[in-house]
Amino acid sequence: MKKLVIILFFLLSSAISEACQCPLTKLGKAECNKYEIIFRGKVKSTVTCNDKPGEALFEIIDLYKGNAYPEFKIMFDCKDPCSVGFNVGEEWIIYSRYKQIDNAMMDWCSRSRKFIAQAKEDYYAVTYGNSYDDEVKFLMDSLGLHRTLNPDNKPNANNRNELPSTNQSIIILVCSLVSIIVFFYLINKYLK
Repeated sequence: MKKLVIILFFLLSSAISEACQCPLTKLGKAECNKYEIIFRGKVKSTVTCNDKPGEALFEIIDLYKGNAYPEFKIMFDCKDPCSVGFNVGEEWIIYSRYKQIDNAMMDWCSRSRKFIAQAKEDYYAVTYGNSYDDEVKFLMDSLGLHRTLNPDNKPNANNRNELPSTNQSIIILVCSLVSIIVFFYLINKYLK
């Protein structure tokens, strides 16, 4: 009976627990081609998850692939079993895909990695088979450095999808109606 209880306990606990299972990847151009944006940056600020994705604002140090402003937002899922989170001041190499022009959604199973000063504690080096510095060197040699976008030319996101006021809607409708009437009048007059 004890053996049955122990077996049931292990089966239930293994079914309930979620483990992080990311496929191992090898650093190379084929791996880099999977991502739309690759950069090395430092975390400036974070917003924790409150029933929505978390956010980390990065200051880009080196841009290897893609287009980004000097400050770039990464959104992430805090409930992902592979999530390690971001802390202000940390340096990361980010591999991601765009969500919008000025932000990306973090895939915790991407090659993204945090800089860990103590080489003995760098679990990414063991997992990926190369050190942080080796990865930076590979990215510089293979992809080169790209310029970030000029922040002065950044579109104002506050005016997106703004609906016209009631007066503006009436003016637009009246102008459209007048244009249609004039168009039909001219067609009937000159194309008879």
